[in-house]
Amino acid sequence: MSETITRTTTEAPNAFTQAELGWEAWLEPLPLEELTERHYAGLVDKGRANSPYFRLLVRDPDILGARTRTDNDIFYNEKGGLTRALRELSATAASRTNGCIFCASVHSRFASHHSKRPDDVQRLLDDGTAAPQDDPQWRAVIDASVALTVIPNEFGAENVRALRDAGLDDVAIIDAINGAAFFNWANRLMLSLGEPTPPKA
Repeated sequence: MSETITRTTTEAPNAFTQAELGWEAWLEPLPLEELTERHYAGLVDKGRANSPYFRLLVRDPDILGARTRTDNDIFYNEKGGLTRALRELSATAASRTNGCIFCASVHSRFASHHSKRPDDVQRLLDDGTAAPQDDPQWRAVIDASVALTVIPNEFGAENVRALRDAGLDDVAIIDAINGAAFFNWANRLMLSLGEPTPPKA
């Protein structure tokens, strides 16, 4: 595999935003014309072939397939448990803590869309995870996500108690943990492979 580090002269965004950002890989993504049926099976959703990030990860299609199915189950399987808005909030809080501007932009948009509370989401982006949130479920999900992100063993019984006191059942609590844990890993992978680029003009 040819590994070419590429950079553009475009300055990477340095502030958290709900705008739709681009992303540039530092290694060569697989060219579209080289994708096989096995690669498309690994992408799960063929539309992901338009993303340089997924075309980079699809160099190992079996691992990407497992990663994507896990991602989809955590965020899209709403058979009980946490609402989609709170799952996206969990990922946003993890990304805001890790400094992954691209992932925070994606999941904050989803959190805003599903919650219909863009101002509360923007406050999290602008002022950080400690910014006031009036909703006790939002506060508990953000705090739990931050605890898991900073040092996983910082998450403990007090976080579970806060989530439960905010009205979440065991399945919802697992969803909150899964959203933050998955994006702890996903942020670190994305941060090591490339950088965000500004929105298209």
